[in-house]
Amino acid sequence: MGFTIGGIRDIRSGIRRRGRTADRLALAELSGRWGWDVVPGARTTTHGCSCGAYGCTAPGAHPLDRGRRVTGGTGAEQAARAWAPYGGAAMMLPVGLAFDILDVAERAGRRALVRLERMGLPLGPVAVTPEGRAQFFVAPGSARALPGLLYRMGWDDADLDLRGLGPGTYITAPPSDRSGLGPVRWLRSPGGVTAARPPEARLLLGTLAYVTHRTPAYA
Repeated sequence: MGFTIGGIRDIRSGIRRRGRTADRLALAELSGRWGWDVVPGARTTTHGCSCGAYGCTAPGAHPLDRGRRVTGGTGAEQAARAWAPYGGAAMMLPVGLAFDILDVAERAGRRALVRLERMGLPLGPVAVTPEGRAQFFVAPGSARALPGLLYRMGWDDADLDLRGLGPGTYITAPPSDRSGLGPVRWLRSPGGVTAARPPEARLLLGTLAYVTHRTPAYA
């Protein structure tokens, strides 16, 4: 049995409806359940970046200039209404408010996560990006404290693929697409109190530094 034009339209409409529903559920969870602010972000298009800026330096990986922030704790219906003008936008989280980020290569991040879980240390969410980065959610202020912590631990002179992201930066939230490369995913999903109160960086940093130092980027 062949497809009719009307049938193809119905399929496409169904895909769009499912996409909108998934976006609403993700937004409700990020803002309402976990209490994080969410801002609409650009997506990569066939012509570059959806922001429309010529020569955009971060296509599909930055907030929209006039995007309205959905404040953490906003109810699902109110959040959906606020997001309605930005249908299809990526969901981005401002760093430095509820959490900072320790960013490492995905390969090292996966190895570190196994060690940290075996040690029974408190852990927050961990996301992985399609560029191959693992992003550990840690307490606000961690990015600023990172150089001093590494110095006290004796890692300040090491060549570490480890950086802190703090105020003024944004990460793309799962399950949004990033830079047209694919979706961001949870390596360790948010849960319990650590989503609202992620651990201090010093609790994870020794393991992250050691594993990052020992793990080649490609193997």
